[in-house]
Order: sequence, then C-alpha cells, then structure tokens
Amino acid sequence: MASGGAPVPGATHLATKVELTISCENLMDMDVFSKSDPLCALYINTSGSRWHEFGRTEMILNCLNPKFAKKFVIDYYFEVVQRLKFCVYDIDNTTYDLSDDDFLGELECTLGQIVSSRQITRSLLLEDKRPAGHGTITICAEEITDNRVVNFEVSARRLDKKFLWWSDPFLEFYKHTETGWQLAHRTEVVKDNLNPIWRPFRISLRALCGGDVERPIKVILFTILVIGRQSVSPVKCSPLTQPVPLIAEFECISPKKLKKRNYKNSGVICIKDSSSSSYLDPYPLSDPGQIAIDFTGSNGHPSSPQSLHYINPEGYNEYLAAIWAVGNVIQDYDSNKMFPVFGFGAQVPPSWQVSHEFPINFNPANPFCAGIEGVVHAYRHCLPQLKLWGPTNFSPIINHVAYFARQALRQNMASQYFVLLIITDGVITDMDQTRTAIVEASRLPMSIIIVGVGGADFSEMEALDSDDKLLCSPRGDVASRDIVQFVPFRDFQGNSVALAQSVLAELPDQVTSFFKSYKLKPPNIFGVSDPS
Repeated sequence: MASGGAPVPGATHLATKVELTISCENLMDMDVFSKSDPLCALYINTSGSRWHEFGRTEMILNCLNPKFAKKFVIDYYFEVVQRLKFCVYDIDNTTYDLSDDDFLGELECTLGQIVSSRQITRSLLLEDKRPAGHGTITICAEEITDNRVVNFEVSARRLDKKFLWWSDPFLEFYKHTETGWQLAHRTEVVKDNLNPIWRPFRISLRALCGGDVERPIKVILFTILVIGRQSVSPVKCSPLTQPVPLIAEFECISPKKLKKRNYKNSGVICIKDSSSSSYLDPYPLSDPGQIAIDFTGSNGHPSSPQSLHYINPEGYNEYLAAIWAVGNVIQDYDSNKMFPVFGFGAQVPPSWQVSHEFPINFNPANPFCAGIEGVVHAYRHCLPQLKLWGPTNFSPIINHVAYFARQALRQNMASQYFVLLIITDGVITDMDQTRTAIVEASRLPMSIIIVGVGGADFSEMEALDSDDKLLCSPRGDVASRDIVQFVPFRDFQGNSVALAQSVLAELPDQVTSFFKSYKLKPPNIFGVSDPS
C-alpha cells in the first residue's frame, strides 16, 4: 500500500483500537454578539487527496476553549500510515453541511504520531496554511483494552440559585490522567431546575477511570458559571462485589463560598449505579462469531483476475479485506477468539456435491479457526480445492446458527450471543426461506451481519436490514426485532475503519437489549476478573 492511503487489511496488518479525545484552546471568535460555537470533524485519508468523514464531536455553545465529550474510536494499524485531518468549525445554522459554517482551523497528522506520543498539541492552520489566530488543538490517544462499563443514574437536589434565576445545570465527569484531568462525559442541560434528574448514561471504566476503580474521578456541576465541584472514587459508587444497585451522595462545594459564614454546600449530587451487579457489558459471548463465505460461481473462477476470489500479488481480495475489517472487530466480543467458519454454494470434495454449510477447514467435528489469522489461513487453503457453483442460499447457514442460539436460550442465562457474518457477492436465491429464517432468529440470541462484495444489485438484500420497518416472513409473521445489518463493501472504497464502524453500529445494543428484554442476567456476577 502506498504511504498515506487507507489501511489495506492483510495478514500482516493487525489492528488495535484506540480512542481519541479532542480539546481546543484560544479558538478564533467569529461571532459578533457571542463566542464561537465549535465542533470538530475528523476525516480519514482514503487515497491521494480524497478524504472520508469519519465522525463529528458535539457542538459546544459560546466557547473558545472547548473540551469535547464525544470521542472517536479508530483501528490503528502499526505498519500503515493513516493520515487524519481534524477540522474545527463555528456552527452558525442547523444544516448538516459544514461548508456554510465558519472555518476555525485544521490539523493534519498521522494516527501513528498521536499514538506514539499519546498526546499532541498543535497549532490550528487555515486552508492557506496560515495560523488560525492563536488556536490550538490537543488530541489524546488511549488504547482500548478494557470492555467493562458502568451505568449511572445521576440527580441533584437543593442547588444554589444563580442571582434571581433558576439554574440550568449540567454535569461533567473527568478522568485523572498523567497529564491532568480529562473530560470523560458531559450530561445534557436540565432547564430551570434546582432538583435536576439527568438521563441515565453508560460509560466504560476505561474512559471514566482508566479501568482502575481506585482512581479518583472529578465531577463538576455547571450552570453559566461553575457553582461547585466534588471528587469521588468509582469504587465507592459501584464495587464489583456489590450485588445490588448502590447510591452515593456527595456535597457540591463552591470554592468561592467556602469562607462564607454558615456556608454548608451548593447542593447534593446523587450517583446511582444501575448496572446489573457487574461491570460486564456487553454480556459474555462464548464462541459467538460465526462466519459464512459465499463460494458460488457468480464470483468468477479464482484463477481469473476478474474474480472476487482472485488473490492478487499483494495477497488479498475483497473477501479477505472484508474478513479482516469486520472480523477484527467481531473478535473483540469473543471470549476465546475461536471462529466456526463455513462456506456455501460450492461443490466440495470428495463427493463434489453442492453444500450450503461446509466447514472451510473440512473438519465437521471441529470447524473452528484460531482468530482472524486462522480464518484467513483456512480460506486460502480451501479455495483451490473447491468448485464454485450455486445457488446463493442463506437460509441453511442461518438455521444452522439459529439451532445453537436456541440451545443457548434454553439455559435461561445470558451466557451466549451469536453473531453470524455472511460475506457474499450477489442476490439471494432463497429469499422467502431466508426471510422466514431471519424472523424466527429474531427471537433468539443472535445477530446477522451481511457484507456485500462486488458490483451486484443488492436492493433485495438491503430490504433484510429492516431499520424502518420490521421484517415479515412470507406467511406474515413479523420479526420481534431488527437483527440484520447490511452494507455493500464497495461503498467504503477500501476504508476498513469506516466499514467496521458501519457494519457493527447496532451490535452492542442488539446484544444488551435482547438479554434485558428477557430479563436474563450474565453468569459469574460476583468477583469478575476477566471482562472479555
């Protein structure tokens, strides 16, 4: 891959996830009667001069020194130069297009520069490369190695009035780092209320306290001005060994009022841990990642450079790219990184009968591959031994995974959730049977991710991803929930980071919402030592 382009997944390109936190100082003031309302957009270089928008922070009103609560999680490939561009805008309207907003400056750098330094501060530049006033941007990078989360319900009572008016309070939670306090979470504003109740929120222990429950955090209560602050330790709010929700209350102290006679506090903050007895969330998955690969004849003969299964001199094709991009994220949810991998639509030795659910390692008793590297190895090994055939039937592999999901559900415990990744090139042949299989699977602990490769018409397949209306079977049965996520690989132009983000956007909520709807609790709820 040429230096500066998007990462090309391959056997030597292993990714680690990093989280980027953004803040700015001394931004240009572009508004006449107030201060700028900044937002930061992150762009990833895909090739040459082309940039793909990865995401945006929230907008912060009237602030020249913003600390953005929204963070970016991105795959870091050690051997690849990943060029990033951070653009800061003053938002002046409600349109999504940023071209009509005031430009406050940008920083272009590589992800490797940020990761190696862990934190960088650079001057913002205008489009003509002149300094954007005295504005600077600071980017902190942290590797994600801890998946534990905590759910908080936060409220306050008897807050101070500000002058003659009621308060419009919100909270900020800060993590203590080697370089100082870093914003971890910001609540919404509750209007005109001295006894506010904020919306419950979920935050990872890594973001809140670096995974160390003994490390103090800082909670600051804001209105227009800071009216109080309090440091707490998350271990006091939710010990791992506590089997019931715990409430902790803290006085909110205003430093400016401490010297006043008879001053007690500026209110009380109440923090309740509403987690299900454990920080473990998403729920534990055991051998959940099932992968199905399309070996139908419509892909073209693997020896032809026009075939989607043709492995080019660089050692990859569209199927391998999809396996690496999505598989590297799926395996984060797997407890032992062992994947059962099946092929469909090919004639398989020695009988040369067409099969729609054959293990690509040709071992029916043990179809597991060790990690994504093992999947790639098995794919490369089996491909020359197959005769690509047809048709493109999904229902057999969906029903195959559903069988195991049904067995897991009978345990009456949130011990397993299955994720089926289907990588395919074309229109489904058994659409009616597939719709029926998906509707039945919607009541089981499983999700289906479909990645379409090549240039086929995927309109029918997109209908299976029923974001707007729940899927119906030909008999009229309605799915209990949306379990399918579909994305055409071509839309991402080889950008593995954006592909993985899009494909897996709904998975964490699908897992947790399913078990909560069944009121199932995860096992080993006390003394959890390995959250993954």
